[in-house]
Amino acid sequence: MSLVKTVLLGLIAGGTILLGLPIGRMRRPAVAARTMLNGVAIGILLFLVWDVLSGAWEPIDEALGRVHDGDGGVGSAVGYGLLFAAGLAIGLLALVSYELWMKRSVASRRGADAPARYGPGAMHVDELRRTSQRAWSPAKRLALLIAVGIGLHNFAEGLAIGQAAATSEIALATMLVIGFGLHNATEGFGIVAPLAAETAEDGTRALPGWGLLLALGAIGGGPTFIGTIVGHSFTSEPLSVLFLTLAAGSIIYVVVQLLSVAAKSRRNDLVLYGLLIGLLAGFGTDAIVTLAGV
Repeated sequence: MSLVKTVLLGLIAGGTILLGLPIGRMRRPAVAARTMLNGVAIGILLFLVWDVLSGAWEPIDEALGRVHDGDGGVGSAVGYGLLFAAGLAIGLLALVSYELWMKRSVASRRGADAPARYGPGAMHVDELRRTSQRAWSPAKRLALLIAVGIGLHNFAEGLAIGQAAATSEIALATMLVIGFGLHNATEGFGIVAPLAAETAEDGTRALPGWGLLLALGAIGGGPTFIGTIVGHSFTSEPLSVLFLTLAAGSIIYVVVQLLSVAAKSRRNDLVLYGLLIGLLAGFGTDAIVTLAGV
């Protein structure tokens, strides 16, 4: 299959993530609906953790099997294992460091707000920084983290599509696009879940702009498109393991954040209902990919 057709497949598979983003623009989402949506997001992300770690562990498992059978050395298994551990650690701890940096940055800005005085005319650079900090609320930062984690996962999906197309396995590539496309459509709900409960200082609903939603969709779905190009150009199992574990680490961090939000609702029943729906949606859409033999 040509590169142009492969890129088109990547656009279709990654673009479906936009279908779930408009929910973030709901003006009056009920508390129960917000809680349920948060649970659905947790369920989808838990499925993704299982999905990406299973894919990342497969080369290690195969290498260990060859060692057991006497057909290979332990070096390959150790190498993949180190990549696995490094990707997981970087994906998780990098976001922990980011959160700590943001807390320190916000605290320092609050301390500097009171005495700051600026005259009329061009905006001072410090005013620009403060405006940027206020614009990104905790809910928006969490939505961004979710989009980044999903984007890393979708890059690996794009690699699979590109590799299937490059080897002229048209039926496989088509099934992958259908499966990943349906799957990515559910991931949009996970991205906007934190935004559904965001309110302004006066207590009114804070609607995210369409520009923000499209940017989050591009971060989450765009890597699918990029992955198809990379996968069509060359194949690399170590690269796939690294990106899958990076995605797993970042998604685990986000799941912990969403669980803390869910605990504040005090409606564990709704959270668990949503979690079940999210898990079933993830496994259901993944079943189509499994039919393709992946």
